[in-house]
Amino acid sequence: MFNRLNALALACVLTAASAAAPALAQDASQTANFGEVSLSAGFTPDPHSVRMVAGGGIDASRLGSGCVGKISNAPDYQVTYTAGGLPLVFRTRSGEDTTLVINAPNGSWRCDDDSYGDGDAEVRFNNPQSGVYDVWVGTYGSEPASATLLITETP
Repeated sequence: MFNRLNALALACVLTAASAAAPALAQDASQTANFGEVSLSAGFTPDPHSVRMVAGGGIDASRLGSGCVGKISNAPDYQVTYTAGGLPLVFRTRSGEDTTLVINAPNGSWRCDDDSYGDGDAEVRFNNPQSGVYDVWVGTYGSEPASATLLITETP
C-alpha cells in the first residue's frame, strides 16, 4: 500500500507542476494493462505465465538503476504476492529483446535487460516481501513486441 500511495502522490505533484512535462516515474496507481493476479508461496502452476505486448513510449532510463527500454506509463501486470521461504523470479520470453522494470512492495525499483539470456530479462527477489509488485515489460528497441511474462519460484 505504501508504494501505491507514494506513486499516486508523485503523479499528482507532477501533474500539478506541469501537464505538458513527461512523468519522471511510472504510475503504479493505474490499472495494469494485462491484468493482475494474487499468488502465494508454493503457487501452481509454476511458472505463472501471461502473454502481452511489450513496450511503450516512455524511456525506462528515467528511473535510473540501470533501467533500459521503452515501457508504458501504466504497469503491464500487477502481482499481489504472499511470501514464504522461496525466491520470487520474474522473466520474459520473446523473439525480440525485452526488458523488465519492477516496483517492489517497499517502493524500490529493480530493472534488467538480458540476464535470462538471448535478449530476455530476469529480476530475482531472493527474499521477497509480501505485497504488490508492479511489472513493466519493455522493449530494447522502439517497436512493441509480443512477449510472455513468467513468474516462478524455481530459480
